Amino acid sequence: MNSIIYRLHTGKSFLTGRSYCPKCKHILGWQDLIPLLSFLILKGKCRYCQEKISYQYPIVEFFTGASFVFSAYFILSNPEIFPCKLLHCYIATLFYWFFISALIIIFVYDLKHFIIPDKIIYPAIGMAFLCRLFEVLEFGNWDLFGIWGFGFGIWKSMEYSLSAAIGAAAFFLMIVLISRGKWMGWGDPKLAFFMGLLLGFPNILIALFLAFFIGAIIGIGLIISGKKTLKSEVPFGPFLVIGTFIALFWGHSLINWYLHLFW
Repeated sequence: MNSIIYRLHTGKSFLTGRSYCPKCKHILGWQDLIPLLSFLILKGKCRYCQEKISYQYPIVEFFTGASFVFSAYFILSNPEIFPCKLLHCYIATLFYWFFISALIIIFVYDLKHFIIPDKIIYPAIGMAFLCRLFEVLEFGNWDLFGIWGFGFGIWKSMEYSLSAAIGAAAFFLMIVLISRGKWMGWGDPKLAFFMGLLLGFPNILIALFLAFFIGAIIGIGLIISGKKTLKSEVPFGPFLVIGTFIALFWGHSLINWYLHLFW
């Protein structure tokens, strides 16, 4: 993840080439690339030039590993949400790992460079569509009605997801057009479309509410602390990612808790 984040900004391919120190350009050995352990053993400094290693690296490594383990546990221990055979649960886990990876990259990249990279968001949208299609093939009854049933099954399975994706993207696109790009960037509608396709309705509402709520609290805190002003630019992508993470795993629980307050 860290390699992709760095190479996206420099324009270099993240599919080929060895990792190297950004400061002295020395090629890193395997002993320099062990997640978390290398950072601790090297005491947060490059082995070759003693330049300090950004805390971004161990934080991303830890959160990626923890998220992968938690998502696998979450899928395998929630048969009411993932009522599928064990092999298909493994496939669902692979989908989740891809989505988690994309969200982590978007979070860090937007936080550092104030932009959501198209090279990440477009594949994420495509993979979310494939995930929904996989659900149709696994749970749909389209085989009873032939090809027409297949088309109907796809629509019924993706109805809530597509509606959520289009609605969320249209909302952010409206903000971008009204503000002429001053309040939101063009990457936010794309990210919102991905969120809607991934989360569906009503989980997309949970994600958007949490994103605006958390963003408002942190924004107010930054202004009070004097680190930002009302005119300062703050990337909104990281807050959307946080809302997506929470809704992805606890959206149903939050909705049920909210409904139980009234019924």
